[in-house]
Amino acid sequence: MATLLLIDSSVFPEGGSASRSVTAAFRTAWEEQHPDGTVIHRDLAADPLPHLDGVAASAGFSDPATHTPEQQAAFALRVELAEELERADAVVIAAPMYNFTIPSTLKAWLDQVIIMGRTAGETPSAKGTPVTVVASRGGSYAPGTPREPFEYVQNYLEAVLNGGMGLDVDFIVPELTMAPSNPAMAELVPLYETSREKALQEAATKAKTLAENLAA
Repeated sequence: MATLLLIDSSVFPEGGSASRSVTAAFRTAWEEQHPDGTVIHRDLAADPLPHLDGVAASAGFSDPATHTPEQQAAFALRVELAEELERADAVVIAAPMYNFTIPSTLKAWLDQVIIMGRTAGETPSAKGTPVTVVASRGGSYAPGTPREPFEYVQNYLEAVLNGGMGLDVDFIVPELTMAPSNPAMAELVPLYETSREKALQEAATKAKTLAENLAA
């Protein structure tokens, strides 16, 4: 059966979160194609992971047979996250832009799941798995815009997910999400609405295509 790994990281609930709305659309389209499949949903805002510490980090670079009880406990979580990624036929990650970068909760997931010699390195264990990143943002950081130099979300995630872990990364970018609530951006509301509808459609289409490819 098909398995989707869904990672949400917005601090806001679905009704107030652009990224959650898009990941929800992706999930709905995926489940329509795989009603008997499995969805592993990690809500990093509701159930945050611990940030990587010295114990968990050192466990990743040492022989498990030599682990202390503390290292065993810390590494067990890292293995659990790696196994979730390895079981997934597709992954969708919500990565809203907070202060020009990803939420710290998502960074914690990355730091925990990246295990050199397993999920990262010369032969990453999930290499080639399709990953759709929903990179929502309150303004626009597209090429040619004044804030293009401050686009650290897509650049970073492309480097770590593709370059470091060998995953097949694609981006959906809902932008100008602050326009409806910021009077100074009122004239941009139509562009926001267009971006939102495009993102929702892209999510549904992407999920359906991935599901159909898997079934084939």
